[in-house]
Amino acid sequence: MSAVATRSRAMPSWLRRPSPLWLAVPGFVFLAVFFAYPVAQLLSLSISPPEGGGFSLAAFQRIANTDVYLRVLGITFKIAGNTALWSLLIGYPLAYWLARMPEIFRGRMMLFVMVPFWTSYLVKTFAWMIVLGRSGVINNLMTGSGLGTQPLDLLHNEFGVMVGMVHAMVPLAVMTMLPVMIGIDRRLVQAAQTLGASPSRAFWQVYFKLSLPGVTAAGLLVFISSLGFFIVPAFLGGRRETMLAQLIITQVQELLNWPFAGALAAMMLASALIACWIYDRLFGISTISGGSAQEGKGRIRDIGLGVLQLLATASSHLADLSRRVIGKRGNRLVLPVFAWLVIGFLVLPTLLVIPLGFTSSQFLEFPPPGYSLQWFETYFSSPLWISATIRSFAVAAATAFLATCIGGFAALALAHSRTRWGGLIFAFFLAPMIVPRIVIAVGMFYLFARLGLVATDLGLVIGHTVLAIPFAMVTVSAILKTYDMRLDQAAATLGANRVRTLAYVTIPLVKGGLVAAFLFAFITSFDELTIAIFVSGGIKTTLPKQMWDDMILQLNPTLAAVSVVVFVIVTSLLLLAERFRRAS
Repeated sequence: MSAVATRSRAMPSWLRRPSPLWLAVPGFVFLAVFFAYPVAQLLSLSISPPEGGGFSLAAFQRIANTDVYLRVLGITFKIAGNTALWSLLIGYPLAYWLARMPEIFRGRMMLFVMVPFWTSYLVKTFAWMIVLGRSGVINNLMTGSGLGTQPLDLLHNEFGVMVGMVHAMVPLAVMTMLPVMIGIDRRLVQAAQTLGASPSRAFWQVYFKLSLPGVTAAGLLVFISSLGFFIVPAFLGGRRETMLAQLIITQVQELLNWPFAGALAAMMLASALIACWIYDRLFGISTISGGSAQEGKGRIRDIGLGVLQLLATASSHLADLSRRVIGKRGNRLVLPVFAWLVIGFLVLPTLLVIPLGFTSSQFLEFPPPGYSLQWFETYFSSPLWISATIRSFAVAAATAFLATCIGGFAALALAHSRTRWGGLIFAFFLAPMIVPRIVIAVGMFYLFARLGLVATDLGLVIGHTVLAIPFAMVTVSAILKTYDMRLDQAAATLGANRVRTLAYVTIPLVKGGLVAAFLFAFITSFDELTIAIFVSGGIKTTLPKQMWDDMILQLNPTLAAVSVVVFVIVTSLLLLAERFRRAS
């Protein structure tokens, strides 16, 4: 024992017992250089005069004095707010239904939420174009069954945008709310009913109140994500549904008006930060990753309790009415039926694309008149498509490795540290998930243009790594919550320094979570479009970027075949990642 102690004392102090936060330093530096600095630089452009030097608010004045830009701002906030509202209204019953299931069955059912969440936005948007088009699935069913004589206008309007946006965001809302709901002790609801509360009153004033941090976290993430959307409104909307991200892309790629693009980005970022600040003051930002919530105080708490009281009273009356109309048995079936309808809404549109990839027709029509492999042959024989696919795989692999290392070390640092700066460090690593992607992409483009990283694979890897780090960190953090830290303490007692403990104890025991983080980061990169639009420079195109270019020109069966390939790849990787995560 004395030899071990002597050897331990002979080691340098920084190796013997360094602060665990040193593990987060590489990630902190990486994000500071390639995330914080480009975003800050883009925002500084918004207050720079066109001739350079000095200070100017001309870009903001132009926004304030032009009705078109004010209208786009209003449309953006309206669509983002409505998307958050409908995603919560649709997603909450599904999350509640899943939370009540046994763990094994819940894990299987979650695949119906996870697969739509990770499926490419381009594939989902392409699916809705097939479903909602004038000669699409819905209109063909209506005219063929005699329910209508004229096709409905379901595309290129607000309805089409809202359907696509809500379809894309409901899985995010469910996945954010579900961990909070699972952690609620159901005996509290039973106790409330034992004390005389009706089931409706017990739900609203006990269960819903305890689930509120998850609900508001879901609303926050959906709202912020929706602010930066441009794929769905570009293909499913019209001119009246133009959103802020589309204006920013136009200002950068077509007009090269950096100050104005910076001003638009500043307004989008300010909206996201204000929403985060309000949420943090009410609940604490850590609840986004499943942390405990802080209790509201004062007038806000009193107003909230009053609203819950009103909801409980109204719900009790509705429950009584439904029992009289459909009976107790029918009342119990309402939630499962609604949950399965939501699952159908999430899964079926993408599945409809699969038969279209095998169509024998030269046009997209459902159902296909015949089946053929010609469009897959077109895809696999095209040098452009194959080079884009290979580049996507290579960039995704490099991104996954970097993001897992950086995010994993940051998660380990925060798990072992008790510093008061832990919350700020966590928020900084989570920031790329909160800041709208279009803001990050434009800031990177401005920086990479001067560093010579535009149209390079390295630039794509760096950009995708910034976006993938939060997913990797959250995945590893979730695994470490169930990790027994006493194993590390035992290794330290036996003379191992932190490096040896990390290499021979911690990493081997959480390797399943690390593999899952790697696969989630891989999917994030493989499906990423926003960074690719700017950084690829039209030369180093990725698979999503090539799909985007083709969808802008014309819809064709080759896109359906590519969508099937992307769907199969992402689904396979997702199933593999979930298997490793559960095993860990």
